[in-house]
Amino acid sequence: MSQSPSDQTRQAGILGWIEHTGNRLPDPVFIFLWLILFVVAISVIAAMTGVSAVHPTQLMEDGSPLIISAASLLSADNIQRLLVEMPTTFTHFHPLGYVLVVMLGAGVAERSGLFGSVMSSAVKMAPAALLTPVVALLAMVGNLAADAAYVVLIPLAGVVFAAAGRHPIAGIAAGFAGVSGGFSANLMPGQLDALLFGITESAVETLDSNWIMNIAGNWYFIAVMTLLYLPVIWYITDRVIEPRLGKLVTNAESSTAGIIKTADDVLSHEEAQGMRRAGLAALVVIGIWVLLCVAPGTPLINESAPEEARMQPFYQSLVAGFFILFLACGWAYGTATGSVKSHRDVVRMMSEAMADLSYYLVLAFAAAHFVAMFNWSNLGLIFAINGAAVIQASNMPTPILISVIVLLTGMINLFIGSASSKWALLAPVMVPMLMLLGISPEMATAAYRVGDGATNIITPLMPYFPLILAFCQRWNKDFGLGSLAATMIPYSIWMLITGLVLAMIWIGLGLPLGPGAGTTYAL
Repeated sequence: MSQSPSDQTRQAGILGWIEHTGNRLPDPVFIFLWLILFVVAISVIAAMTGVSAVHPTQLMEDGSPLIISAASLLSADNIQRLLVEMPTTFTHFHPLGYVLVVMLGAGVAERSGLFGSVMSSAVKMAPAALLTPVVALLAMVGNLAADAAYVVLIPLAGVVFAAAGRHPIAGIAAGFAGVSGGFSANLMPGQLDALLFGITESAVETLDSNWIMNIAGNWYFIAVMTLLYLPVIWYITDRVIEPRLGKLVTNAESSTAGIIKTADDVLSHEEAQGMRRAGLAALVVIGIWVLLCVAPGTPLINESAPEEARMQPFYQSLVAGFFILFLACGWAYGTATGSVKSHRDVVRMMSEAMADLSYYLVLAFAAAHFVAMFNWSNLGLIFAINGAAVIQASNMPTPILISVIVLLTGMINLFIGSASSKWALLAPVMVPMLMLLGISPEMATAAYRVGDGATNIITPLMPYFPLILAFCQRWNKDFGLGSLAATMIPYSIWMLITGLVLAMIWIGLGLPLGPGAGTTYAL
């Protein structure tokens, strides 16, 4: 399925200008190559002028401060690193392995017809008016699965919308906004909470060694943030984004044509039997994962780790879990409907799934080298440290300071996508600074989380941004970088605004952020 050029009317307003201008840019692969050249030039200038920053946590072996200096990407060491480590840089690109593994299984579930039947049945049972909020809520809750949510929930959101006769890119946008824009929002604490509060605890120890880390220290706040983001995503998807996308036109040559069933299709006896077999296969896979968590030795539970980190192997196993789940369910469904007659059909379906990712692989090669070289230059690290130092020296009123922290985090997020990496750099300065101003470590962490998620969805430097573009191009081959940016900007702006307002109201009323976690702190 794709959208014909005649259906892509020129949109008016600022979003239309962003889309039109962005789509006139070169292919994203070459944009990354130009960005690499730009970073190389900046790194040379920064190295020559001695741009540097003092690392807030690390010291030299002799106890002196660790100075982070800008490194020229044209130095002999970095040129050698680029050429020698090129295969490693590409293959170690963070999302690449997750995407390839999950999509191998998802390709079988999709091409066997399972996804179409399941989504068609689900759409019939759910009111069409609630499709968007259901997708958005599942996306926000699904980010407990971290990376797996990007490669599972977001493309499935497009399939769900297509099955309901709605524009699939609107579903992808809603899923992307929920998984990535609402990355810090959820109905319950998860691995992100353990990760962030572990960093917060290290920062607190510089002032208060008796402070006890509470993984649920932001539970109430992130739960309310989830409920607040839900109507925002719902309204923007249905009233802003989907009307802009226009009518979807079926293209018989599309790799997804014939796979998606509409909500009006009736399941045949074979399809109904296939869904029963897929359900049994799903129960078996889920049972195996439960067994691996409770059986002697608990392979997926790290009993020797601190309590907040014991579930880490389980979370990390979800990518493999989704691969096996989709493979088993798709295979079981296909044996009943006749779409899978032998193991050769399974291999063919997996191969076709990889063919759909061919463009993403090329794009990932360029993106991987840009991200790696940007890190080698130390420019992102220096920018983050100096930005936090400016806030520390400002002596602003508390409400304004919280606002600046949220906005600064969102801005830094455009350059450094990892939530833990940014917090590891900012927390040693921000947390003690706010504690001295009477603001609790839990509130500092909550303010950081607001800014961290909202701009995830508009920066091409976010590792999964090229993948989302590839998902969209499966439905509309002319959907470019500008189209994706214009689509996600309304979500980013309103999620940042609503999250910022929530943080201000929360600290103004002094509401508890979680069990035993207040907004104020007394040294």
